[in-house]
Amino acid sequence: MSRASSRAAKKTTPAGTNGLAARSAPTFKVALIVKRSAYRVQVEERKNGRIQRLLAAHDPTVAHLRAAHEEHEATVREVKAALAVLGVEVAFSGSVGEAFDARGLDLVITVGGDGTLLSASHSVADVPILGINSAPGYSVGFFCGARRGDAALAISRALHGELRRAVLTRMQVCVNGHVVAARVLNDALFCHVSPAATSRYIVRLGGIEEEQKSSGFWIGPAAGSTAAQRSAGGRVIALTSKRLQLVVREPYTPHGERYRLRHALIPPGTPLVVRSKMTDAKLFIDGPNRTIDVGVGDLLEFTQANEDLTVLGIAPTRRWGVDHDEPAPHVPRRAARRDDHAR
Repeated sequence: MSRASSRAAKKTTPAGTNGLAARSAPTFKVALIVKRSAYRVQVEERKNGRIQRLLAAHDPTVAHLRAAHEEHEATVREVKAALAVLGVEVAFSGSVGEAFDARGLDLVITVGGDGTLLSASHSVADVPILGINSAPGYSVGFFCGARRGDAALAISRALHGELRRAVLTRMQVCVNGHVVAARVLNDALFCHVSPAATSRYIVRLGGIEEEQKSSGFWIGPAAGSTAAQRSAGGRVIALTSKRLQLVVREPYTPHGERYRLRHALIPPGTPLVVRSKMTDAKLFIDGPNRTIDVGVGDLLEFTQANEDLTVLGIAPTRRWGVDHDEPAPHVPRRAARRDDHAR
């Protein structure tokens, strides 16, 4: 029996609202990570005059800013109301980029899009995570297992172990023998600090080593293969794959040569080793906000991480271009756990 299911069995629950069960005392402990919308940050917090003027002029560059914000805020209210009805204890409440301790929690809930879930995942080890796409018309929610309108039911089913799940491989990154990122879910980008400059490095995979010049490279686990890796010419890999993928961006081969390691699928247990030839390079982890400075002679190593991530509400067979799955039939709790295990 799961930790969440064990706790649920200890109490009986009177009928609540919206088909949910209201609880007399907190039974489950969760972390709630909520995105701050662009409208909230730029207009309400920073009082950005330029954006305010563009909004007033109905400029197309900010046309959806207010609508996306209002949809997001409505979803936040829906989620908080559901947690109150369920009697859930919110042990941590924060925003994107805030680290937290997930130990002892039953569930981590993110309200936003994929970026919000990615940010929260860096604090999560063996606790399942449920992403709620707060504004499906304006944000990508490939990893999100629920959206506005069904968030309450999804949270209830997640807490009782009744949602489908996907167990995703993550990547670990070391620089000069020190772990700098142990829970990379999407990808890492290694390149010169200037996008107009050539990236120079030596890459080694197994018995193959070569010196490359390019715009840098993407590397990441299967979960990230639908994003930048695909856009750069990589393959879309099944979510259940444990391989990492290397995709070199715009290789510079003026004499017609072909890099052997322009694109590679890396099996579990095999490291990709890179030595920087740049004095000013950057390593970007799961997006633009987490960066690591890399200098000439620094040694980078990319391997499969020891900790997977359990994402609720999505099927392991979820396909690129589809941010939702066919509705799963409601099944009894015991049967649902058997089905999840089989997947």
